[in-house]
Amino acid sequence: MIGKNRALKDAAGPNSRRRQFIAGLLAVGVVPAPTWADAGKPAYLAAAARSDGTYALCGLNASLETVFRIPLPARGHAAAAHPLRPEAVAFARRPGTFAVVIDCLSGTAKARLKAPEGLHFYGHGAFSASGDWLFTTENDYASGRGNIGVWDVAAGYRRIDGFSSGGIGPHDIKRLPNSDVLVVANGGIDTHPDTGRAKLNIATMQSNLSYLLDGAVMEQAILPPHHQKNSIRHLALSAKGDVAMGMQWEGDGTSPALVARHSRGSDIAVATLPDDLLRALDGYIGSIAFSQNGKTIAVTSPRGSILDIYDADRMALASRTAINDVCGIAPCLEGFALTTGTGALGVLDTTEPRFMPAAAHSWDNHLVMI
Repeated sequence: MIGKNRALKDAAGPNSRRRQFIAGLLAVGVVPAPTWADAGKPAYLAAAARSDGTYALCGLNASLETVFRIPLPARGHAAAAHPLRPEAVAFARRPGTFAVVIDCLSGTAKARLKAPEGLHFYGHGAFSASGDWLFTTENDYASGRGNIGVWDVAAGYRRIDGFSSGGIGPHDIKRLPNSDVLVVANGGIDTHPDTGRAKLNIATMQSNLSYLLDGAVMEQAILPPHHQKNSIRHLALSAKGDVAMGMQWEGDGTSPALVARHSRGSDIAVATLPDDLLRALDGYIGSIAFSQNGKTIAVTSPRGSILDIYDADRMALASRTAINDVCGIAPCLEGFALTTGTGALGVLDTTEPRFMPAAAHSWDNHLVMI
């Protein structure tokens, strides 16, 4: 459990005092329920490793300034932001068995989620549109099947249910805009906590994209047969509900592709690249994002230190930028905001990246837009 005094001491000064003031008013019922604006109006969440060896969840505003920094008990991966109030769930680096629910106004931990016996988390989650339910991607490692956990937010994040993810190895999960339809990246890779991140079924793996509503599969999309060893890992959504996919190649040689897009009711559209450009990505896309207007898709490869921009309609490469250890990516007004494992924060517009002063952090994989 994260101590309140430590968290407040660690947070940014003026915003910390504002949060304490509002929290005091809330205690006596003077002001309405807080919103994200009361927590410093963060635009993004990002997990980080600090220079002293500790870990934190950070809130960054639209200018990529840190507005809060809250300690985590171990390395984080991604986070889920509550749709209405300043509350976030920080997930352990996969495969993990814990997630921490953080009140981003007070800097305290509200709850700690523990995966039930026989399950482990995959590092991602999503809230329902109302914020009443949290959904988590999980692995039932005895059976090798993917699971979606259901947690009752009002009951202190009590686990109440679980249902099939529609495949094996569910990693990322998103909620489609203006709906409660969940889309899940079933990566197809079976893992077990006893073997860490070892992949147990590469010869027979098969990933898919599953659309779920009320625990039932509404639609599934599968990659072409020659992509059988491509694992769908990370997802991004456009405002109209198109899904962009970043993949990880588990086969021999160069991958056939690592980026794709899907619109419901149609086949997956796969982006193609010349072999030399694909090889530079080293078989792995770390994060993916749609631009705010939905016209372009940005993908990062921390292994290749590459940020690629694709035309979303044609699924054709528009530009490539070399950025050391780049991974976190999210839309912003100028184009895309980015984070790196070396601590850099930047914005990529139509010309070149513009960097902010480096933080004393190593940013983890994802930059989560609130």
